[in-house]
Amino acid sequence: MKKLNKLIIACDGESASGKSTAAKLISKKYGLLLINSGLIYRYVGKLVIKHNPKNLIPFLNQKFKKVSYKAISKQNLHSEEISNHAAMLAKDKKIREIVNKFQNKIIKKNKRICVEGRDIASKILAKNPKYDLAFYFKCDLNVASYRRWLDIKKKVPLAEVKKSLNKRTQMDKKRKNSPLIRVKDAILIRTDKLNKKQVLTKMSEYIDKYN
Repeated sequence: MKKLNKLIIACDGESASGKSTAAKLISKKYGLLLINSGLIYRYVGKLVIKHNPKNLIPFLNQKFKKVSYKAISKQNLHSEEISNHAAMLAKDKKIREIVNKFQNKIIKKNKRICVEGRDIASKILAKNPKYDLAFYFKCDLNVASYRRWLDIKKKVPLAEVKKSLNKRTQMDKKRKNSPLIRVKDAILIRTDKLNKKQVLTKMSEYIDKYN
């Protein structure tokens, strides 16, 4: 199979829907640079928790001038406290502008890339550049909660994890700025009905067909 010079993939989905795992698998298989949009918002959340800045936007502008995506991806950003902060901060239009600018800089330098988040196909990769393929991830709340509960080593009660995930997804879908939506041509991936291997196989079929 001939490898395309350009391949841009958008992965959107609800909280704990398995999109991060799928994006990692597909990026590894096809040699794509992976950008996890949610991780950047988690980084913002961590900064706010740690520094509690008085002037948030100038503070974030300064931080994002000095940090690389590689440095962000190496940090431990998967706590419930950070997750909840990230969901709240993602509603702020000015914060989204800072994060989008940071992402776009990376995207425009790379023709083979997979970007995952909540508004990738609808906003980030909607045009210039536009995604070649878009995937939308969905998972039953009970299944998603249980998986996330295991991920965090049962440190928080399962009922609390479920409540938190549901709240976050509703916030993502209902927020005014760049809400979570499934674009018309996005391919649905149900991770509650497929295991990791089946998810990779299904996504690969569409990518190979495109190739």
